[in-house]
Amino acid sequence: MIFAVTLVLALSLTAAAAQKKPPVSQHLAGDASAGSPIQDGAQATPPALCSPCFFYGGDLNVNDINATGMSDENTLFIINSGTYGAVVLPFQAALHGIVFNVQASDAFDPQVATYDIREGVSSGNGGFSVQSGTARIKIQATGRNFLGFNEYAISVHFPTVTLEPGVEYWFNVEPQCLNGAQDGSCNVGRFFVSNTTQGTNNIHGSFQPLHSMFFNSSFFALNWLNWCDPFFGFTPGQCNLLSYGLMGTPN
Repeated sequence: MIFAVTLVLALSLTAAAAQKKPPVSQHLAGDASAGSPIQDGAQATPPALCSPCFFYGGDLNVNDINATGMSDENTLFIINSGTYGAVVLPFQAALHGIVFNVQASDAFDPQVATYDIREGVSSGNGGFSVQSGTARIKIQATGRNFLGFNEYAISVHFPTVTLEPGVEYWFNVEPQCLNGAQDGSCNVGRFFVSNTTQGTNNIHGSFQPLHSMFFNSSFFALNWLNWCDPFFGFTPGQCNLLSYGLMGTPN
C-alpha cells in the first residue's frame, strides 16, 4: 500500500514538474481560516532531541483539516528542495542545533543532512546565508503518522551561531536519501517537513512570524516562493507555521 501511494506521488510529481505546476505536497483540504496567533505553551513538551530547546513551533496535529507536509528533501528522485521556517527572538541566543519534524516514506540514507541559516529572505530573494553545512543527524520517531508517512524528529548540531534580537532568521534542515545502490527507495521516496496548526507543546511559539515559510527548489525551478503564495493552493491555516525547534542558550 505504501509503495503504491509513493509510486502515485512520484508519477504525479514528475508530471507537475514538467508542467511547472505546484509540487505535490501531502495535505488535506482545509478551510479559509488563518487561525489565531499561537500562544506560548505553559506545559511545553518539545521533541526530546531539542535539548536545550529555547524555541519550538509546536507539533503536527494529524487530525486537523489543515495538517500538511511541505517538500524538504534531497534524494535521487527530488534534488535540493528545501522549506525554511522563520523566527524573530526578543533576546540574543547562542544557537548550536536545529530540529525538524519530517514525514518520511523512505530511509535517511546516508544519515546526514544539510542545514542553512539565513537573513533577508523574501519572495524571489534568498537573502544571504549566515552559516550552512552538512552534519550527521539524530533521528527519533514522534509516534505520529500522516497519510501513511511516519513522522520523525531529526536534529543537526554545528558550531555555535549568535542570533541577535529583533532580526528575522530563516532555518532549514534538508534530509537526504542518496544511496541508490543499497536503497532503492531513494529513487521514489519523499520527505516532507510538518506544519503546526495549534502550536501544541510549543516553546515560545509566538516567536515564529505567521505565514513566513519559504520554499526554494532547483528541481521544481522555484526561487524562494512563500508557501502562502496562491501558486501552491494552500489555505492560510496550512501555510501558517512550521514544526521545528532551535537548540542553544539564550544570552
